[in-house]
Amino acid sequence: MDVHELNEIITTIKSLYEVANDVEITLEANPDDIGPQLLDGWLSIGINRLSVGIQSLNDEELVWMNRAHNASQSLAAMVQIKKAGFNNFSVDLIYGSPVQSTAILKTNLEIILQQNVPHISCYALTVEPKTALYNNIAKKKTKDVDADIQAAHFDLVVKNCSEAGYDQYEISNFATPGFKSRHNSSYWQGKPYYGFGPSAHGFNGNDIRRWNVANNALYITGINAGHAVHEQERLSTVQKLNEYIMLALRTADGIHIEKLTRDFGIDATGAILKKCTPFLQNNTITIRDNVIALTTEGKFLADGIAAALFQ
Repeated sequence: MDVHELNEIITTIKSLYEVANDVEITLEANPDDIGPQLLDGWLSIGINRLSVGIQSLNDEELVWMNRAHNASQSLAAMVQIKKAGFNNFSVDLIYGSPVQSTAILKTNLEIILQQNVPHISCYALTVEPKTALYNNIAKKKTKDVDADIQAAHFDLVVKNCSEAGYDQYEISNFATPGFKSRHNSSYWQGKPYYGFGPSAHGFNGNDIRRWNVANNALYITGINAGHAVHEQERLSTVQKLNEYIMLALRTADGIHIEKLTRDFGIDATGAILKKCTPFLQNNTITIRDNVIALTTEGKFLADGIAAALFQ
């Protein structure tokens, strides 16, 4: 989308909704898209945060990931972003790919930390069914993901970011003081949000989730005809409880026992506390000050622990 199109969206939102003076407006961008002219244009229309899909700073790994950019473009993008006047931006980094050595990951982290990036999102490479990677692994054309290596790489990411002064406020997200993502934090805290455009999701903050049709043509046709372009579901109490467990456990805030009891009842709280016992014993969770939280060892096992606590 060019600057004019982005400005139309932002202007329309501001004309229809009350927008805070200090609103955070994030744009997702790829390193090969970024240049001085575009950066100036984005700033001029009110975009004040960028999320950049760097993924790696190793050219061999980027080719393996089938990315369009190279390492030098990523480095140039980070320099240009700061030079343009963006003091708030985030980069995405992948760890645990079959072609990523520990040395490559260390170098990736060193370069990013040297650039004083305010926010870093680090994700373990996952193999999704029906993807080229999934098929190549099945055909033995490429190595499978090694869970032990991924765990070691995760520990390396946490250690390096922590030593550099970043707060791991969610399992995959690290921020310097004052630079936590407001957008993503609203999801983890169960706040309401709107979703505009094909495939976008919205949530009323309580029990209604809706999602727009994915097809562009159907979305546009429906909007022009005044028809509903979304489906929705009403979450049950159990679904709401499980979502709270899953999301809260991923954050540094953890599961607040008082909130658990207030929203879901003392029986639900008792059942969850009972399920916590084996994880307390193996030091993957802690309960302190009425908060259930993951330990460092438990963070890499978050999904499994959350599932075990579900009703």
